[in-house]
Amino acid sequence: MGSSAKKKKDKKKDFQKPKLKVGKARPKPANFTDTSFRSKAIVLNQQSITTTAPSLTTQFSHHVSLLTSRTDSQRRDSLSYLTTAIATRPTNAPLQQPVSVLLPKLLPLTLDISNGVRTQLLRLLRALPPNDVEDYIGQIVLWIRAGITNLAADIRSSTMDLLAWALECAGNALVSCAGGWVKTLKALIIMQGWPLESTKQAWSSTKTTFGKPGSDSKALAKSLNTMASFLEAGLHEHGYHQKGPSTAWGWPLNNVEQHMISRRSNCFAYLNLFGPPPDEDSQIYEDRSDRQRVFANKFQKALERGLEAVKQEGGEVGRAAAGVQKVMSHGMRDYDELNCQ
Repeated sequence: MGSSAKKKKDKKKDFQKPKLKVGKARPKPANFTDTSFRSKAIVLNQQSITTTAPSLTTQFSHHVSLLTSRTDSQRRDSLSYLTTAIATRPTNAPLQQPVSVLLPKLLPLTLDISNGVRTQLLRLLRALPPNDVEDYIGQIVLWIRAGITNLAADIRSSTMDLLAWALECAGNALVSCAGGWVKTLKALIIMQGWPLESTKQAWSSTKTTFGKPGSDSKALAKSLNTMASFLEAGLHEHGYHQKGPSTAWGWPLNNVEQHMISRRSNCFAYLNLFGPPPDEDSQIYEDRSDRQRVFANKFQKALERGLEAVKQEGGEVGRAAAGVQKVMSHGMRDYDELNCQ
């Protein structure tokens, strides 16, 4: 009996409420963790203990280095800072860094996956002095062709804006640089889905649908308008050409600009004295008549067939195609008259 009474007493202990004495704290459980402590330590990673703020030139160089950041927001913010710094610099003041240093960092962003980065890149390029950009148009047109032939439709659309800007800055230099006329024109035609072959079978096998409702028709109209500007720069006699001072002079200074020192860097590049032998597509066509000859032999028929197909769609796309036809016919008018004689 004594054993059973002891067991009952032990079981009751679990259900008995302990009597607390006045002024004594409640006993803490066995698994209690003390959380009453406070941490007063402050940790700062890469703390700079300098009393002077970085100069504007240092900040500019810092944001140029951030153009290769992995986050698209950081790249966009750095482009925005650089655009503001260039646009707000004093009148006739040089750039914080020369264009030869900026372009290798900026041009790869042409193929950036972020639409915001590409939009901000175009704003920055428009803030650059056009005279400084003209000497590096050969590097720019390489990235333009890469963007035109990109698989992403939004990158191709952004590249059309970049090509329009390059034509505004240095249209004559663009169509006169190595590969600037033939390769760029070929990329523009392939972008539209128009074959360069003259056979009907090739045309029917690669024919695409134009003038789709929505953004596709607007993108096609924009690309056709940009193509019209490109053809105007290459085929028109005064398309994007700057008139020299001799145009206001009379005899005997009618052709004095032909005997003056060229204002272009590497003005004898077309001779290709020290470079590898280029193919026909990479040739430099500085003369308008040479560009007309190449256009008539390689691209004119493909463009005429493609534009006729696009004009049948009507609307904004049809008007853009008619504009390209007008530019093309006006630019080739004297060439056709010469061949007919």
